[in-house]
Amino acid sequence: MYCRHCGAEMNSDAPVCPSCGVSAGSGSTYCANCGAECQPGAVFCSHCGCQFAPEQAQQTYYQDPSQQAYQNQAYPGADPSYQASGQGYRPPAYPPVGTPLKSKMAAGLLGIFLGAFGVHNFYLGYTTKAVIQLCLTLLSCGILSFVSGIWGFIEGVMLLTGSINVDGNGMPLQQ
Repeated sequence: MYCRHCGAEMNSDAPVCPSCGVSAGSGSTYCANCGAECQPGAVFCSHCGCQFAPEQAQQTYYQDPSQQAYQNQAYPGADPSYQASGQGYRPPAYPPVGTPLKSKMAAGLLGIFLGAFGVHNFYLGYTTKAVIQLCLTLLSCGILSFVSGIWGFIEGVMLLTGSINVDGNGMPLQQ
């Protein structure tokens, strides 16, 4: 563990840093996981990809809706599956700049007309649910297609009414 204030290595159960005397976890200049210097207001460490706790990270967003991305993103080479112990914070998801959002209308219509095959769930990125619907229809030779068809119809209506308003990656659906 490293001091977030001065970057000095310290014992994980020490209440204060032996180098600077600041209480453990205080500060936002260095990463507690690797000790690398961090950008002010960063949500992730640019060296190891560690996510900072919400009280230690200052979330700064672009105000322009066409550029809904984080000002400070994780280092591209960092391991995305890594998460330090006790770091349960996940910032809200925004699409990368230039990524089109999924259409609520298209997903709803796919659910109503092709819901028995799970096409709307494949479109939205809910692949597990889509494979279950597809297998339910195909492996029963169509006998249980009405079950997945009703399931798809209900999800299509929920998509059109706004009850389901995010895709499989947590991105908002476009009107």
